[in-house]
Amino acid sequence: MTAQPPPPPPGYLRINLQGNRMITMITPSVQVNGYPVPAHFGPNLVPMPPGVHTVSAHAQWMWRYGQASQQVQLAPGQTVDVYYAAPVLTFMGGAMGFTRQKVPGLVPFVALMALLLAVVIGLPLFAILATS
Repeated sequence: MTAQPPPPPPGYLRINLQGNRMITMITPSVQVNGYPVPAHFGPNLVPMPPGVHTVSAHAQWMWRYGQASQQVQLAPGQTVDVYYAAPVLTFMGGAMGFTRQKVPGLVPFVALMALLLAVVIGLPLFAILATS
């Protein structure tokens, strides 16, 4: 009987969930190869066998939104970083890649909030000036 060679050392996926509970309020769900992986904001280290893997993430509120996925090639003993950013607006897709991601929808959200603030401040001011 011949001895089996030892399995290759595992690789590691470091899945970085960008954001925090104060701003986003919803922790995104993460799957690797279609299987759920427990995750929290910040880095999440997941041991995996070497090979090609698909990392995907989304957020869930009243509906699923912010879907994004990334294929990863993992070598024995290698650690690969994957970053996910959920969108600010629930009708947009998320962003995933090998470097830190920009938050989708942040610019339109800030513009909308600035417009609303201008209306809220401007209407009473306009009413005061109109009655003078």
